[in-house]
Amino acid sequence: MFNLTGKVALVVGVANEHSIAWGCAKLFHEAGAKVILTNLNAKAEKFVKPLADEIDADLLPLNVEFPGELEQVMAHIKDKYGKLDIALHSIAFAEKEDLHGRLVDCSAAGFARAMDVSCHSLIRLAKEAEPLMVDGGSIITMSYYGSEKVVRNYNMMGPVKAALEATVRYLADNLGPQKIRVNAISPGPLATRAASGLPAFEELMNLAIKDSPEHRLVTIEEVGALAAFLASDGAKGITGNTEYIDAGYHIVG
Repeated sequence: MFNLTGKVALVVGVANEHSIAWGCAKLFHEAGAKVILTNLNAKAEKFVKPLADEIDADLLPLNVEFPGELEQVMAHIKDKYGKLDIALHSIAFAEKEDLHGRLVDCSAAGFARAMDVSCHSLIRLAKEAEPLMVDGGSIITMSYYGSEKVVRNYNMMGPVKAALEATVRYLADNLGPQKIRVNAISPGPLATRAASGLPAFEELMNLAIKDSPEHRLVTIEEVGALAAFLASDGAKGITGNTEYIDAGYHIVG
């Protein structure tokens, strides 16, 4: 669908075969890119390694809360490939008690941790990717409609995703002179492991099916196709955007 031959793509956030990041990694691979995947820890590795083998991807450990691990990933890419063209950031985290409670009741420490893992990690990823994107590049992250409107039960992650989208705009401005584009993708609700932690998530999915113009949920492959387009030369003029892919739900929600 899109030609990524010769490009090197780092995909952060694959947890299993249902992950949005996995949909993106598959489409990058099918478009011709060499893919590097990361796994959070040894427990996650047993789920991610078969996927890495499926697309002949490098697999490296990365917990963005552990100092030095991101730098080690980038050092591997520099040593083995000499460059990086695509970086996909698909990670978010909030403590359960903060995620399931009212925003007004969230803890300062919990809010700070959610911001660090879900938002500031994108800034750190962009900083480390910049010197490797010698021919320009594309940095992509994942957001959600709850950043723009109140979504019941999305709670603390709404402000966090709003900050993420603002970060995308400022990074796009910072990195534009280096021909590095930065965009967010905002999928509708999908049955991923991360989303299952939200309270009343099944109700949210059913509402999206009922009210979206297409009366369905999108797939991780459709999200991957959008990511592959944004990573391709065909999207050279697109930066600083939040691109919705939700069967139209955001226009009626």
